[in-house]
Amino acid sequence: MLGKVPVTIVTGFLGAGKTTLIRNVLENAGGQRLALIINEFGDVGVDGEILKSCGIESCPEENIVELANGCLCCTVADDFVPAIETLLAREPRPEHIIVETSGLALPKPLVKAFDWPTVRSRLTVDGVIAVVDGAAVAEGRFADDPEKLKQQRAEDASIDHDNPLEEVYEDQLLCADLIVLNKTDLIAPEMLAQVTKDITAVVPRAVKIVPSADGRIAKNVLLGINAAAEDDLAARPSHHDHEEEHDHDDFESFIVPVDAVRDPDHFVKKLSQLAQDHDVLRIKGYVEVLGKPMRLLVQGVGTRFTKQYDRAWADTDNRQSRLVIIGEKGLNEDAIRAQLAA
Repeated sequence: MLGKVPVTIVTGFLGAGKTTLIRNVLENAGGQRLALIINEFGDVGVDGEILKSCGIESCPEENIVELANGCLCCTVADDFVPAIETLLAREPRPEHIIVETSGLALPKPLVKAFDWPTVRSRLTVDGVIAVVDGAAVAEGRFADDPEKLKQQRAEDASIDHDNPLEEVYEDQLLCADLIVLNKTDLIAPEMLAQVTKDITAVVPRAVKIVPSADGRIAKNVLLGINAAAEDDLAARPSHHDHEEEHDHDDFESFIVPVDAVRDPDHFVKKLSQLAQDHDVLRIKGYVEVLGKPMRLLVQGVGTRFTKQYDRAWADTDNRQSRLVIIGEKGLNEDAIRAQLAA
């Protein structure tokens, strides 16, 4: 009888660096047979493409399952369980499965699924890893005014907060067995200490916080935690514990086709301005640069953007330039499309 396959759940808000972290794990797998389940919004499939391009023999492309246009915390039965069945049927069977949730996913409902009898007998949650964009936390993106909130709570004990970004961010921290404080290279030392202090204040139990730049963490730190998180649900509180079900009505996403560009630097500045003008949380996708055989991967978190040529366009790509736009409910889609087309 084969033992349970350990599963690591990698959670973290939009753009925190989950995919980069997982890619580093794959590139340092040391021959361990790994499999991936990747969940993201939109059908552009940026994260899956990045991970498939690793070319790691111990994690072949058929061991990478992509789930798009949904959120695993909402579609466990429909998407996650069938994906697990597919991976467990592989020969040889994976020795470890890594699940990358979408940036808006709540990890606790997914951990609960591992308590289902059909899943529990074959899998265990080795650990939940929360990847934190340290620079975004330092900028105060997830935080309400703490003094104002403190005063409101003093006047009415039932008040929590109504910032959906903060709720998702905190739920991801509260479920974690390990917190990776990423992008520390973008934070001054004194601010790094404050961010660490702020994270510790959110999490009621002792959870290790590991600093990182570009998601570079040793595989043996991330895998092999042996948390059996499905047996420890009570220690992982959530803002949504008392809800029969939850949704993501606070957020929305859509895909915008864009024309080929001549000047990538100018285009990225344009995207940064667009993110500022419309308070966009995340932009990512592939863009054709005129005269270049390779496609340009563009990724933005707020107004911070990175770009790189990732691979040559394939004949099947049709050189389609498309961007996924993600933000809070109420994005002016028409205005965003018009600004990109200008």
